[in-house]
Amino acid sequence: MDNRPNHTIYINNLNEKIKKEDLKKSLYAIFSQFGQILDIVALKTLKMRGQAFVIFKEIGSATNALRSMQGFPFYDKPMRIAYSKTDSDLIAKMKGTFTERPKKAPMDRKKGKKGKSGGAAAGAGAMGSAGAGMGGGASMQGVDNAPPNQILFLTNLPQETNEMMLSMLFNQFPGFKEVRLVPGRHDIAFVEFENELQSAAARDALQGFKITPTTAMKISFAKK
Repeated sequence: MDNRPNHTIYINNLNEKIKKEDLKKSLYAIFSQFGQILDIVALKTLKMRGQAFVIFKEIGSATNALRSMQGFPFYDKPMRIAYSKTDSDLIAKMKGTFTERPKKAPMDRKKGKKGKSGGAAAGAGAMGSAGAGMGGGASMQGVDNAPPNQILFLTNLPQETNEMMLSMLFNQFPGFKEVRLVPGRHDIAFVEFENELQSAAARDALQGFKITPTTAMKISFAKK
């Protein structure tokens, strides 16, 4: 926590059993609410297991994420979050302060960098639109006319949606009880709260939320 505020937050104490791709998707799902994410770095090497870096475009986003999510139970383990000690390569390149660090196997590193930078830029663009979609008055779209009740009906979910990702999104809200997926359908789910006020608050906050950069979920009250 003593490091200076930075675009990049460092997270450790992550559950090591989670696959790298699932980990990155889940981190994106819960951190993109704080602002545009440029990249998420999670390595499964022995030294870096259980750790990840989330790189935000704005320092303010990183600060909000650090304060809000410190100790958040992520895959059953409380996250420990600090500012990264140094700028990530992405941010250093944007500032013009990037220098290639000599590390073992520099050839691999350079190859990896080249392959990544195009993808990272494309990803950042797509993720940017995801972040932009978050705040902008999205809460009015896709609201069905079922009367308010404690169960929400989610539609337009991407294929990679799973129960854990949805649980982590919705358990930030008071009164969360459970997520129910529909067998054989990846695109819909139900989320239950203790009462309709709590379900309405979650609906309004997450309406139009993009679990992936291209798919905005729609939330309505479930028909009883």
